[in-house]
Amino acid sequence: MKFGVFLPSFLQAGAENHPQRLRDFARHAEELGFDSLWITDHIITAHRFYSVSWLDALITLSHVAAVTERVRLGTSILILPVRQPAVLAKEIATLHYLSGERYIFGVGTGWYGPEFEAAGVRKEERGRRTDEVLAATIDLLTGPDVRFHGRYYQLDGVTVEPHVTPPPVWAAGGSQLPHERSPERPEMHPNVLRRIVRADGWIARPTCPPDLIASDLRTIRQAREAAGETRPFTVAHENFTWIEESGSKDDITAEQRRRFARVVSDERPWEYIDAVYMPGTIDEIQRKVQARVDAGVEYMMLHTLTPDLEQLDLIARHIVRPFADVPAAV
Repeated sequence: MKFGVFLPSFLQAGAENHPQRLRDFARHAEELGFDSLWITDHIITAHRFYSVSWLDALITLSHVAAVTERVRLGTSILILPVRQPAVLAKEIATLHYLSGERYIFGVGTGWYGPEFEAAGVRKEERGRRTDEVLAATIDLLTGPDVRFHGRYYQLDGVTVEPHVTPPPVWAAGGSQLPHERSPERPEMHPNVLRRIVRADGWIARPTCPPDLIASDLRTIRQAREAAGETRPFTVAHENFTWIEESGSKDDITAEQRRRFARVVSDERPWEYIDAVYMPGTIDEIQRKVQARVDAGVEYMMLHTLTPDLEQLDLIARHIVRPFADVPAAV
């Protein structure tokens, strides 16, 4: 089992010296042995399920790449339909080159309607645009004189340098625990499944509990087998947690509710958050991790909800080290 951690790239009122704390966070995560640093991507302020705004994903990853050496750098997820392939290829090629090819290209369609509108894209186009941006970007990263002719994007002999070994593509999507406030359908869409099958890995939604992860994974494995896919494939999952080492169950819950509310909005009730994310006592959190391992997850990326280094230490102590040698279910 491998673990990554999300950079605290959220913007919170009253936060002091955030850029320095972000750099310290990245360095400390590497020192503690986390395999990767991840980042959330929203171009505009999306106060639907978040109480915060976010720094730019690729620029921030480039920033922390300069103060780290080993730790990998991932997007979960980069919203592809709001980007133009040539510009995106240039940004990724630069990040991948400067970081020593540490980037993991986590991709998805996005969900926030106003974000598409702000980028001049209609939400109903997002699936086809995602596939075209992904295909064209990989072509541009790979070699010169790229010709690409899609519905939305046209390239006629375009070269973007530097050319690099294309980063692994981890595609996100799939089922989630239904809720009336959720903007997405709760099941695996056939187009999303096809995208995952062609990728190097799958990022299960944070709102996908273990039973649905296991069900989706069976579907993905069947589809990969039918497509003749034999390449190595990573099963990953993104989630949020907060660790308290002492106090009563009520005290721990009260602090976790306060911490979650600073990043995750109250659009959905605490009962839903408790069902899909990972609050609880240390024993309860470890059981939630184990349930995801049992479902087939082999790579987990965790949000700390704070730039404080103490939470990194606690996650390393109570999650990363106990599960470091635990194999995922086959």
